[in-house]
Amino acid sequence: MNSLERTTKVLRGEIPDRVPVGLHNYLMACRLHGGRFDEILRSGELMAEAQLNAWRTFGHDVIMLEIGVCAEAEALGAKIRYTADGPPHVEEPLIKEPEDLDKLCVPDPERTFPLNEVLKTTRIVRQETNGKAFINGRSDQGPIALALALTGPERFLTMLADPEWQPWCRRCVEFCSRVNIALGEAQLRAGADSSTIGLAGTSLISPRLFDAFELPGTKAYCSALQRKGGFAFVHACGNETKLLNNLLATGADCLELDPGTDAEKCKRTVQGRASVLGMIDPAQVMRRGTPEVVREETSRILERMARGGGFIVGPGCALPADTPPENVAALMECVRREGIYGADGALKPGR
Repeated sequence: MNSLERTTKVLRGEIPDRVPVGLHNYLMACRLHGGRFDEILRSGELMAEAQLNAWRTFGHDVIMLEIGVCAEAEALGAKIRYTADGPPHVEEPLIKEPEDLDKLCVPDPERTFPLNEVLKTTRIVRQETNGKAFINGRSDQGPIALALALTGPERFLTMLADPEWQPWCRRCVEFCSRVNIALGEAQLRAGADSSTIGLAGTSLISPRLFDAFELPGTKAYCSALQRKGGFAFVHACGNETKLLNNLLATGADCLELDPGTDAEKCKRTVQGRASVLGMIDPAQVMRRGTPEVVREETSRILERMARGGGFIVGPGCALPADTPPENVAALMECVRREGIYGADGALKPGR
């Protein structure tokens, strides 16, 4: 069973031969490739080279393609600050006055930088992997996260809490959802098997505000991808134990979750309704831990999350650029030894 088959089985609620591994590793891929991040992240060819180098080195199942969390904001006209050795950031908000929203149009991903470079990466990786890997071509930030980038985080959250401004906020997130859908559908056309948007979780908003402002556009995004034959993923940082049912209401095929979310409650809540990708700590375990610590944590997460299928193991968020390669190798080695399924959906004893 190859990586594409293995991961697709998980997302369809079936039992694969072993637990797949997904690496959220665009920064680490840049570091391993060498060169300046601000050059690699602006070039579809260079980003594809970096990701393919990482895939050939580690052999993970899910290749997660992105250039950071500013691609859609930049495509809309926001000024982005790139650096030589780190992720890009929005330098200043694009929407300075409420009426600026009405001047924005959904960009054509095929013709608009940097989305066209993101799609170029996906096409190259699809061609080079030749159906052997599962490709997650990410769609950047979800409705509220993109609105935060365009408007300014503090300003938008203040407006979101004010009933007088909530109609404007709703229009803003509805627009951002259309941007998400345009890129997500373009990713599928470019050869991705799935796409992801990053959602605002309980560290930023309440479940009530999530349902009112994040949920409608995210449901539309997930439905749009599924109608096109792709799988829809949603990412939520932090401890989202209290938001699990809200996330499931999006209709997503897979929830990408951090280690802060309670694994046992997550398994009980999500099993049979969606799959989960995570929940290894990218900083304390993958970056700062030893290979032995990585193996211990991987074993612990497999024990809690893998029984009965529905799980893709990996870091819960982006791996830091300086993550030791030997720690990723330890993760892969542990999963290949301890993540093997029996016919009943239970993990076989580690060899």
